[in-house]
Amino acid sequence: MNEGEGELPRKHKLAAYYEKENGKVRCRLCPNSCLVAAEEAGRCRVRVHEDGELVTNSYGVISALALDPTEKKPLYHFYPGKTILSLGSFGCNLRCLFCQNWQISQTMGRARTMTPEQVVQYAKEYRRLDCVGVAFTYNEPAIWYEFIADTVPLIKAAGLVTVLVTNGYISPKPWLELLAHIDAVNVDIKGWSDKFYHELCGGSLRPVLESARLARRYCHVEITYLLIPGHNDDEDNIAGFAQWVGDNLGNDTPVHFSRYFPSYRLDIPPTPINVLDEARDIASQWLNYVYLGNVDLPGASHTYCPSCGALIIERYRSAPPRMYTDDGTCPKCGQELPIVL
Repeated sequence: MNEGEGELPRKHKLAAYYEKENGKVRCRLCPNSCLVAAEEAGRCRVRVHEDGELVTNSYGVISALALDPTEKKPLYHFYPGKTILSLGSFGCNLRCLFCQNWQISQTMGRARTMTPEQVVQYAKEYRRLDCVGVAFTYNEPAIWYEFIADTVPLIKAAGLVTVLVTNGYISPKPWLELLAHIDAVNVDIKGWSDKFYHELCGGSLRPVLESARLARRYCHVEITYLLIPGHNDDEDNIAGFAQWVGDNLGNDTPVHFSRYFPSYRLDIPPTPINVLDEARDIASQWLNYVYLGNVDLPGASHTYCPSCGALIIERYRSAPPRMYTDDGTCPKCGQELPIVL
């Protein structure tokens, strides 16, 4: 089996979390619990039944790799102004009709492969460009479980941080084992009802909320919520979501309301600007840090002190953020702020 960087055959590795069941294999990695017949794949497309075992065919397969600002994840309260090595693979365990990365989440393709050691070496080389670690992103990292599980301990041993940008659709046991090595997550809560998840994503809401709750015990958490007109953007949805975040994750949890644009199989008009403004106003009743993404509005990405209103971090699309704190406290009133520096 070939290893190393370059155009190589996709690697197959024995998968974690499955059981044999009447000649088939039952995957237990995520709530889909796919029962996979011989030579077939689960819904994620990357976990395959071969010779009586469940294997992953995306181990080390890299569809995209870039050095991104941490703000792009988005993570606004986790090493602001720094960069992070971001990489992804193929496949996803949801079927979101509005997926913005459907070219890699809903299809498979050839790509280079890397070993865990090579990923760490890349990140170490980028330290000169303020790289603080590695983010697993672009497609759903949960289904890349085996590769991430092998890589994150090496990242930590190198003195770097680990980040997951995830839909949160993973079973509790593997999630907890992974969280032991993770420093920050951004969980994409896609809507506020099982009806939304069933009809637009092919999943359910409760496992995502449980993943966010569990993550809060172990690491820094931020939440993204894509506002889709007519589907998850009414006042009841926003209020229910914001109150849940405040009650379960804490009212200092950063929330990013992101503007929808037509993509993949959903072709309704983009989110109106006033809807984003209204969502921010509603959510701010329960949350101290509410941001607007995919839109260029004055102050929509700035961080303000919740106690005195002082500007803490100034953000613009075309320039690095401007920091007005050196130690994570408000320079005006001294309030300690939930920002990892």
